[in-house]
Amino acid sequence: MFRALSKKARVRLAVLAVVVLGLVAGVVIAVLGRGPHAPVTSSSPSPTSTGPAVSPLTGLPGMAGRILAVKIDNIVYARPQTAVNSADVVYAIEVEGGISRFLAVYDSNHLPRGDRIGPVRSARESDLELLQQYGRVDFVYSGALSKFLPVLARANVINASPQQTNSFVRSGTNVPPYNEYVVPSRVLRQFPESAPARDIGFRFGPAPAGGTPTASYSARMPAASFTFTWSARQGTYLVTMDGSPAGTTDGGQMGAPTVVVQKVAETTSPRGFMDSPGVPSPFAPTVGGGSAVVLRDGKAYDCRWSRPQGDDGTVFTYRGQRMTFHPGQVWVVLEPR
Repeated sequence: MFRALSKKARVRLAVLAVVVLGLVAGVVIAVLGRGPHAPVTSSSPSPTSTGPAVSPLTGLPGMAGRILAVKIDNIVYARPQTAVNSADVVYAIEVEGGISRFLAVYDSNHLPRGDRIGPVRSARESDLELLQQYGRVDFVYSGALSKFLPVLARANVINASPQQTNSFVRSGTNVPPYNEYVVPSRVLRQFPESAPARDIGFRFGPAPAGGTPTASYSARMPAASFTFTWSARQGTYLVTMDGSPAGTTDGGQMGAPTVVVQKVAETTSPRGFMDSPGVPSPFAPTVGGGSAVVLRDGKAYDCRWSRPQGDDGTVFTYRGQRMTFHPGQVWVVLEPR
């Protein structure tokens, strides 16, 4: 029968036979060569897979959103504040008169439910050096010293004060100037080019061996104090400020699973700014290095911090190794050493 076929037909049949045999051989080789640990389906992870996305600021699962930094008042008249517990990172910084003020950093992917943060107050030189490691982010503040405004205009931030945006509202619960709040979603819509969250030096994971069991730890500024008390039930350090629990309007008492008391060589304004005649503005340098105490899981770790240049992240080490933080919000208190 095969001979009866035309030469052209015989060639076609021969080619078809080769193709079929090749397919069968490929299947047999694949089955025999799979082995007990080989991937069974095409959806199995590849060797280069990096796993699920994790925030570089909190160590929690989730894609990194754009960054919004807000200067929040912390004088007694401004308390209780709103949305401090929703921040990814909270910095406590000395300002005029030795009192403290917050610089709170938020990821746009998980803003506070009430869409309000505050009360918002004025910017300071220390803020710009801190924010340099985050990239060009939206920076929300209520104002600044007139001589400092040109510096802010040139800085690598997206200025979002009341002069640049209508994203502020007034609250009737406090009197001016302690009643100005920002609507973060409006700022992010108006200034969509804010940099996404990136590595600023934090590392997250299990606690290292060592540390000293510490139920309570205090940090101080000339006219302000913070006490962090470990709550094993809540898994956080509850915050007391100036002897009173640090309450909020929307999230109970302030608290975080990791607290960093970063010792800084407090000085006065490098540019000679004055808060009032004859009173230089304080400045907390965060480029350089020094000692720090890291609180996590009920223990205190004596660490070192290092940030050689402004664009670098801040590296914390314990006994020569990178210090790991507990996943979640991180507080950083810049304590004058």
